[in-house]
Amino acid sequence: MQNLHIKRPLKPKQAYQYRGRFAPSPSGLLHFGSLIAALASFLDAKAFVNDHGEQGKWLIRIEDIDRPREQKGASSAILTTLEAFGLHWDETALYQSTQSQYYRDILSNLAQQKLSYYCQCTRSQIKAIGGIYQGHCRTANYKSQGSATRLVNQYGLYQFNDIFQDDVVCNKALANEDFIIHRKDGLFAYQLAVVADDIAQSITHVVRGCDLLEPTARQLTLFKTLNNSFLKCTTPRYGHIPLAITSEGYKLSKQNKAPAINNANPQPALIAALTFLGQAPIPELAGASVEEIIQWAINHWQRHRVPKAFEINID
Repeated sequence: MQNLHIKRPLKPKQAYQYRGRFAPSPSGLLHFGSLIAALASFLDAKAFVNDHGEQGKWLIRIEDIDRPREQKGASSAILTTLEAFGLHWDETALYQSTQSQYYRDILSNLAQQKLSYYCQCTRSQIKAIGGIYQGHCRTANYKSQGSATRLVNQYGLYQFNDIFQDDVVCNKALANEDFIIHRKDGLFAYQLAVVADDIAQSITHVVRGCDLLEPTARQLTLFKTLNNSFLKCTTPRYGHIPLAITSEGYKLSKQNKAPAINNANPQPALIAALTFLGQAPIPELAGASVEEIIQWAINHWQRHRVPKAFEINID
């Protein structure tokens, strides 16, 4: 049989810049679950090199808008821990507590375009009707005092392609809900702040835990709402990694009092995190420095090795 020469398609040019981020809240110190998320987001950024030879950027955002839950000194302790583990960020760290006027401007624009409204429904009322808000207050014309602010959900996006988990389908009814963007207690809602700051920092890729799969659907909807109204923006690509859970089925989290990782001896936790992420660290790394482990991990980062699972037991 005659050999045919098949011209390979050209690789698409990657001239754009990769901009990832890690966004911890200072409600406690970093634990092993936090390290997994930080390391995965860092490696996915630093392993990327575009056609101009530019490595991806990795940014830090401290999500400190919920002051009642903030632990004193946690913000600086988080940054110290990241440095101890060789996870050095590009650009100045962004603190959400400095973004209030920016958030207010977005809320004001949404209100002016009738893309939001005030709601006085309580959690217990919504729970009593099945747990999904049904838009009861859309036409009520409540005033701001004593009210939360909800987004008029025009799109109800509920599925997306995930960097690690492939096609993800979320709860369609939940994705269609008019969700809260400003809380009744006056605090800015997570969904508003995270999308606003991803826009402000020009984030192109978001790598985080699978506990945020459902919120991703809402964030996709908010991105589309803002882009189609008054704030032109590009929606990031999302990738969700498995959650580390205990044998009792508890997610490692600050709320569950997960122990803080050890800044004085970071190598074992780094290697354990790489193993959790499916990266098969070589035995020689056991005696390596933090910098050597991180450089090896950047050079050998493979997205396809990250487990396609929502949870992994670590006990």
